[in-house]
Amino acid sequence: MMMTLATASLYEEIGGDKGVWHLVDTFYNIVETDNKAKKLLIHHLRGSGIANAKKEQHLFMSGFLGGPKFYLEKHGHADLKTMHAHVAVDEESKDIWLSCMKKAMNEVAITEANQEKLMRIFTPVAERLVNHVSA
Repeated sequence: MMMTLATASLYEEIGGDKGVWHLVDTFYNIVETDNKAKKLLIHHLRGSGIANAKKEQHLFMSGFLGGPKFYLEKHGHADLKTMHAHVAVDEESKDIWLSCMKKAMNEVAITEANQEKLMRIFTPVAERLVNHVSA
Protein backbone atom coordinates (compact mmCIF):
# COMPACT_ATOMS: atom_id res chain seq x y z
CA MET A 1 0.00 0.00 0.00
CA MET A 2 1.41 3.38 -0.98
CA MET A 3 0.98 6.33 1.40
CA THR A 4 1.61 9.96 0.73
CA LEU A 5 2.58 12.44 3.37
CA ALA A 6 0.57 15.61 3.74
CA THR A 7 2.51 18.74 2.89
CA ALA A 8 3.95 20.15 6.09
CA SER A 9 3.12 23.74 6.94
CA LEU A 10 5.93 26.26 6.99
CA TYR A 11 5.30 26.44 10.75
CA GLU A 12 6.25 22.76 11.04
CA GLU A 13 9.05 23.01 8.50
CA ILE A 14 10.87 25.72 10.47
CA GLY A 15 10.55 23.84 13.75
CA GLY A 16 7.09 24.57 15.13
CA ASP A 17 6.72 26.81 18.16
CA LYS A 18 10.39 26.58 19.09
CA GLY A 19 11.44 27.43 15.52
CA VAL A 20 9.11 30.43 15.33
CA TRP A 21 10.37 31.74 18.68
CA HIS A 22 13.97 31.30 17.54
CA LEU A 23 13.30 33.15 14.27
CA VAL A 24 11.43 36.01 15.97
CA ASP A 25 14.02 36.36 18.72
CA THR A 26 16.86 36.39 16.20
CA PHE A 27 15.00 38.91 14.01
CA TYR A 28 14.59 41.33 16.91
CA ASN A 29 18.18 40.84 18.05
CA ILE A 30 19.21 41.99 14.56
CA VAL A 31 16.80 44.93 14.74
CA GLU A 32 18.35 45.95 18.07
CA THR A 33 21.99 45.62 17.03
CA ASP A 34 22.29 46.30 13.29
CA ASN A 35 22.87 50.00 12.55
CA LYS A 36 21.07 49.53 9.20
CA ALA A 37 17.93 48.60 11.17
CA LYS A 38 17.90 51.71 13.36
CA LYS A 39 14.75 53.08 11.70
CA LEU A 40 12.91 49.83 12.45
CA LEU A 41 14.16 49.87 16.04
CA ILE A 42 12.84 53.41 16.49
CA HIS A 43 9.41 52.31 15.20
CA HIS A 44 9.30 49.58 17.83
CA LEU A 45 10.61 51.73 20.66
CA ARG A 46 7.86 54.28 19.95
CA GLY A 47 5.33 51.49 20.35
CA SER A 48 5.15 48.98 23.17
CA GLY A 49 8.82 48.04 22.96
CA ILE A 50 10.87 45.15 21.65
CA ALA A 51 9.80 42.60 24.30
CA ASN A 52 6.14 43.15 23.42
CA ALA A 53 6.90 43.12 19.69
CA LYS A 54 8.61 39.73 20.07
CA LYS A 55 5.58 38.27 21.86
CA GLU A 56 3.10 39.68 19.37
CA GLN A 57 5.14 38.66 16.32
CA HIS A 58 5.44 35.13 17.70
CA LEU A 59 1.67 34.97 18.19
CA PHE A 60 1.04 36.27 14.68
CA MET A 61 3.75 34.26 12.87
CA SER A 62 2.53 31.00 14.38
CA GLY A 63 -0.84 31.27 12.70
CA PHE A 64 0.47 33.03 9.59
CA LEU A 65 2.81 30.11 8.89
CA GLY A 66 0.15 27.45 9.39
CA GLY A 67 0.44 26.73 13.11
CA PRO A 68 -1.79 27.64 16.06
CA LYS A 69 -3.76 30.87 15.59
CA PHE A 70 -2.56 32.48 18.84
CA TYR A 71 -2.83 36.09 17.63
CA LEU A 72 -6.37 35.60 16.34
CA GLU A 73 -7.39 33.96 19.64
CA LYS A 74 -5.91 36.82 21.67
CA HIS A 75 -6.97 39.79 19.55
CA GLY A 76 -9.97 38.54 17.57
CA HIS A 77 -8.31 39.34 14.22
CA ALA A 78 -5.02 38.83 12.42
CA ASP A 79 -5.21 41.82 10.08
CA LEU A 80 -1.72 43.17 9.49
CA LYS A 81 -3.03 46.47 8.08
CA THR A 82 -4.93 47.08 11.32
CA MET A 83 -1.93 46.05 13.42
CA HIS A 84 0.31 48.55 11.64
CA ALA A 85 -2.16 51.40 11.03
CA HIS A 86 -0.49 53.52 13.74
CA VAL A 87 2.99 53.09 12.19
CA ALA A 88 4.27 55.10 9.23
CA VAL A 89 5.57 52.25 7.07
CA ASP A 90 7.51 53.56 4.09
CA GLU A 91 9.49 51.76 1.37
CA GLU A 92 12.70 52.01 3.39
CA SER A 93 11.08 50.49 6.51
CA LYS A 94 9.65 47.67 4.41
CA ASP A 95 13.04 46.95 2.85
CA ILE A 96 14.76 47.01 6.26
CA TRP A 97 12.17 44.59 7.66
CA LEU A 98 12.66 42.18 4.77
CA SER A 99 16.45 42.45 5.02
CA CYS A 100 16.45 41.79 8.77
CA MET A 101 14.11 38.82 8.32
CA LYS A 102 16.36 37.38 5.60
CA LYS A 103 19.38 37.74 7.94
CA ALA A 104 17.42 36.09 10.76
CA MET A 105 16.43 33.16 8.53
CA ASN A 106 20.09 32.68 7.59
CA GLU A 107 21.21 32.84 11.23
CA VAL A 108 18.70 30.23 12.40
CA ALA A 109 19.62 28.01 9.43
CA ILE A 110 16.25 27.82 7.72
CA THR A 111 16.78 25.88 4.51
CA GLU A 112 17.20 27.84 1.30
CA ALA A 113 14.00 26.29 -0.08
CA ASN A 114 12.02 27.41 2.96
CA GLN A 115 13.65 30.86 2.89
CA GLU A 116 12.48 31.23 -0.70
CA LYS A 117 8.95 30.15 0.26
CA LEU A 118 8.90 32.58 3.18
CA MET A 119 10.23 35.51 1.16
CA ARG A 120 7.61 34.84 -1.55
CA ILE A 121 5.01 35.27 1.21
CA PHE A 122 6.65 38.06 3.24
CA THR A 123 7.55 40.34 0.32
CA PRO A 124 4.05 41.03 -1.09
CA VAL A 125 2.61 41.29 2.43
CA ALA A 126 5.29 43.82 3.41
CA GLU A 127 4.61 45.76 0.22
CA ARG A 128 0.89 45.99 1.09
CA LEU A 129 1.78 47.45 4.50
CA VAL A 130 3.47 50.51 3.00
CA ASN A 131 1.22 53.37 4.04
CA HIS A 132 3.53 56.36 4.03
CA VAL A 133 5.74 58.17 1.51
CA SER A 134 9.09 59.37 2.86
CA ALA A 135 9.87 63.05 2.45
